[in-house]
Amino acid sequence: MTTRVTHFALGAALAVCAAMSSAQAVRPTDQAQRKHWTTSWIAPAEPTWDKDFALPLGMAEELKDSTLRQHLRVSLGGERIRLVISNEYSGQPLKVGAVHVAVEGHPVGADVLFQGAHGVFVAAGAKALSDPIDLQVRDGSRLKVDIYLPGAARIGGFHWDARDLSTLLTGNVAGKVGPAQGQALGTRAFLSAVQVESSREPATVVTLGDSITDGNGSTPGADHRWPDFLARRMQSHGVAVLNAGISGNRLLRPGMGESAMARLERDALQQTGVRGVVALLGTNDIGWPGAAFAPGEALPDLDELTQGFRQFVAQAHVRGVRVIGATLPPFEDALKGTPFEGHYSRQKDALRNALNQWIRTSGTFDGVADFDRLLRDESRPSRMREAYDSGDHLHPNDAGYKAMAELIDLQGLLGGS
Repeated sequence: MTTRVTHFALGAALAVCAAMSSAQAVRPTDQAQRKHWTTSWIAPAEPTWDKDFALPLGMAEELKDSTLRQHLRVSLGGERIRLVISNEYSGQPLKVGAVHVAVEGHPVGADVLFQGAHGVFVAAGAKALSDPIDLQVRDGSRLKVDIYLPGAARIGGFHWDARDLSTLLTGNVAGKVGPAQGQALGTRAFLSAVQVESSREPATVVTLGDSITDGNGSTPGADHRWPDFLARRMQSHGVAVLNAGISGNRLLRPGMGESAMARLERDALQQTGVRGVVALLGTNDIGWPGAAFAPGEALPDLDELTQGFRQFVAQAHVRGVRVIGATLPPFEDALKGTPFEGHYSRQKDALRNALNQWIRTSGTFDGVADFDRLLRDESRPSRMREAYDSGDHLHPNDAGYKAMAELIDLQGLLGGS
């Protein structure tokens, strides 16, 4: 059973992983001078969709002579940073004219260079890594990143639910201070990762999931998603927390984005220093079939879902990565009264309960985060507790997300004693 742990000797666990024999020992002064790059923030890319899909894209499919300004919070800081510009899922090359980054609240930032140049061409479907940027950021710093697109640019590196402020501005205003008169967006594009350099050995946790991990229902710009609260718990231990949630994501089938099984390697297992993954998946596998998002689709059976999770864990274990399985929160009356009604039924809830019981008892995972028991109304277990409900009966609110992060057993996630 998952226990709530607020403090543990992570330093000892990391020391074991990094231990060397006396013959191989590095002198303290040399060790202090070693620098490491680790990823401190990500926005997993997903394909765009056409106008027939149930949800609007939230951004024009093509941008021209525009600056896209995006805000974000890194989990860990460093002495220097690098940015990753993504053109994934785009069918044409991307021309970036200028990029600028600054710590929020500081008037002076830094121009971002790529092999010494202010702009970069990014091949269709590819990513570009910037040169190191002499910008010191603290743990949990908020950054502002401007990307200027001089020509016609098709959306690449798209992420639908930013839960933060993005602004589309006319012309090249990268790095310009003052009021931003532009179009407010709830989406992201082109910026997919921030890396930081420090003397700390990379240690990373990835949260892989759907809109509940992406933070739908939390206060935009407040960094109140459950991975944000988990990141704050991890900061004192030098562990980065990467939110790999994609709204509408599913374990087995494409949804909004490729299936979690298809993106497990890219978004989780390839991350620098990854030690553990928290998997909160299955809500859309169960909720979508027969409803607005997948009206002609049949409900999966329990064996299909459990086999998918077993394969998920097996692939992680081959890489030495631990997996915490999260039970699915209740969602009776989810999206009721909206065009997306139908997410819930008694048949779907029976499948959710059966899957949750398997997650708790199968022994497949290295630990369990029982979000179902945490969030449910004890007098009506198929429905979310009112104090934790954002109002749509599917996504938690800020208080619910904070409670979810506090439930995570850090020892189970990272190992060690």
